[in-house]
Amino acid sequence: MKALKRMNEALPELVGGILGYGLVVFGAAILFVQDKMQFTIGLVCGIACAVFMAIHIAMVLNDSVLAGGGAYKLLAAKSVFRYLVVAAVFFLLAYLKVGDVIWAFVGAMGLKISAYIQQFKRQKIVKENKNG
Repeated sequence: MKALKRMNEALPELVGGILGYGLVVFGAAILFVQDKMQFTIGLVCGIACAVFMAIHIAMVLNDSVLAGGGAYKLLAAKSVFRYLVVAAVFFLLAYLKVGDVIWAFVGAMGLKISAYIQQFKRQKIVKENKNG
């Protein structure tokens, strides 16, 4: 986690939120799905994609700050690369019929959910500090 913290102060909390989201989804859905192996592989791949995207975004932001004026092209190229990697993972899951693509998508949404929760927690902390 120290390496993540060096990259970006909020990254360890974001990755922790993604993993926590994955555990909650897994615990809530495992009882209701028919093909547990397809579900598990799909969800794990989606969570792995979410963690990859979070770390990659932090790396790209660090690189773009260092790059200065040419940062727009760097951001655009690396963002396209990031989404191509995720799309390739989803395609391979579907093509090889190894995991459920829908659950992979649900897992990848862990990045968004974690970011929203993190923002909500930070606003609550700031509000508490102003009142207390």
